[in-house]
Amino acid sequence: MQEITSVPPLDLKRQYQPLAKEIASTFSRIFESGGFILGPDVQAFENELAHFTTARRAIGVTSGTDALWLSLKALEIKPGDQVLTSPFTFFATVSAICNAGATPIFADIDPDTFNIAPEEVERILENDKERKIKAIMPVHLYGQAADMTKILSLANRYLIPVVEDACQAIGTQHDRGQVGTLGHLAAFSLFPTKNLGAFGDAGFVTTNDPQLGDKVTLLRTHGSTIRYHHEIVGSNCRIDTLQAAILRVFLPHLNHWINLRQKAAAYYDEQLKTLSSLIQTPVRVPYSTHTFHQYTIKVKNGKRNELSEALTRKKIGNSIYYPIPCHLQKALAHLNFKVGDFPQSEAAASEVLSLPIFPGISESEQDYVVETIKTWAK
Repeated sequence: MQEITSVPPLDLKRQYQPLAKEIASTFSRIFESGGFILGPDVQAFENELAHFTTARRAIGVTSGTDALWLSLKALEIKPGDQVLTSPFTFFATVSAICNAGATPIFADIDPDTFNIAPEEVERILENDKERKIKAIMPVHLYGQAADMTKILSLANRYLIPVVEDACQAIGTQHDRGQVGTLGHLAAFSLFPTKNLGAFGDAGFVTTNDPQLGDKVTLLRTHGSTIRYHHEIVGSNCRIDTLQAAILRVFLPHLNHWINLRQKAAAYYDEQLKTLSSLIQTPVRVPYSTHTFHQYTIKVKNGKRNELSEALTRKKIGNSIYYPIPCHLQKALAHLNFKVGDFPQSEAAASEVLSLPIFPGISESEQDYVVETIKTWAK
C-alpha cells in the first residue's frame, strides 16, 4: 500500500475521471452544434434539476450569487428595504442583498449548527416596528438545513417572503421537504467545488411559484422574452449551454457522491470522538440531513490556527470558512457594526476549521488526517 504523505482538500480529477469519455463527448457535441446560449440542453437540465429538487421550477443562471440577487429582484426588493440573514456566511449572501439596493440586517447563529438562530430572528422581527424587513434569507451552511420550521412560522406570522440560500446544500433533506422547496425561492451555486459543480461559474434558482419562476426567467435575459422587446430591466444572468450540458452528465451521480461524503464524515466522527475536549465534530440536527459540502470542526481553547498550521505542515488541505463574519467586513463599515454585536458568529469565525472531504477520499487518507490531529493534540 502506498504511503500517504499528503491529502488534498478536494480532488475533482479523482471524482470526474470515470466520466472522462462522457464529458469529452458532451464537449464535442456542444462544439459541433454551435448552440452556445440557452437551447435544448439548458431546458433539459432545468427539468432534471426540478425533478431532483422536487421544485416546480428550476431556472439556470450564471452563479449562486446571481441566483440570490435574481431571487430578491423577483420579490421586488428595493432601496430602503431590509433583508434579514446570517452574518456567518460567504459574503455573496450579503452582496446580493446590497446589489438589490437593500440593507442587510443580521441575526446571530446557533453555535452548534452555524445556521441562523430562530430565536434571534424572532427578536429582530419583533423589534422591526416600521416593518422594513421585506425578506428573510436563511443560509443552509456547509450542507445542513437551517431550522426552517421555526423560520417559516415566523415568516408566515409577519407575512415576509423567504429566500433560501441553498448554495452549499443541494440534495439536503429537511423534515418539511428538500431544501429549495421550503421558501418562496431558493438559490443554489454550481461553482466547481460544490457537491454538484460545473466547469466554471453556474447556479440556479428554484421555486414552487410559477409567477416568481417566470419573473426570474425574465430577469436573467434582460427582461426580454421576445428579442429586442424588454418588459422590465433585467440583466444577462443565463447559464451557459456548455455548463448545463456538462452538469447533466454529473447530476445522475450526485446522490452517490453525497453518500460518499456522508460515509467519509461518519468515519471522521468515529475517529475523532476521543478528542471531544479539544474538538467539536459537526453537530447533526434531527430535522435535516447533512450533505457535507464541508466537514467543519470547532477547535476549542483558541487552538484553531495552531491545528491548521500542524495540518499544513503535513500537507493536509484545510480551510477556514469563514475567518471574518460579514458584519465586520470593510465593505460594510458604513453600517457601523462592531466587535461583540454577534458573539456566536464571531466565536465561530475564530474556531471553525474544515477538513478534507470529497467523493473518493480513502480511509488511509482520512487516517493520515486523524493521526496528524491526534499527534497535535498530545
